[in-house]
Amino acid sequence: MKLLSQRSVLIGLALVALMAATRMHHFGSALHLPDASLAVFLLAGFFITSPLLFAGLLLEAGALDYVAITHLGVSDWCVTPAYWFLIPTYAVLWFAGRYYARVHQYSLRSLGVFAGLSVAALSAAFLISNGAFYWFSGRHPDMGMAEYAARVAQYYPQYLAGGLLYLACAAALYALLAARAPVAASATGK
Repeated sequence: MKLLSQRSVLIGLALVALMAATRMHHFGSALHLPDASLAVFLLAGFFITSPLLFAGLLLEAGALDYVAITHLGVSDWCVTPAYWFLIPTYAVLWFAGRYYARVHQYSLRSLGVFAGLSVAALSAAFLISNGAFYWFSGRHPDMGMAEYAARVAQYYPQYLAGGLLYLACAAALYALLAARAPVAASATGK
């Protein structure tokens, strides 16, 4: 088995810490950053090839949710049978990151590909998690398509903006670090 490089370990630890620091508040507020979990899974897929990290991040998300609900007073409203659909939700993001790792180039065009792929992956993740909640949670048994569309219009922009905020920051940090260390960036192919 190939051991992770020091760079991969540091990135993995940073992503774990970012999720731990932000998972408690879904959309954020004046006092709290929005949840970075969506971006964390996409970035983990890009930077680290080990599927063990994906599994570890899933376990971390579940553990953080458990602690938030049982010890920090966070509502358990979203913990229903639909909660299991977070696995394919996060898998979409992970695989989008894996795909982008294969096509990435250090160029403005590649940045456009990253932006488009990020919007597509976040949108697919929203459809999975949001659709699963409304159809399988039991919280909205009589909801029609018109009401569902109204709720999508209410939550989708925040969902997308939160993920894109973190991904834009990560892309800027990556560009800054890659520009400062072109030898290291070319050695890893990223």
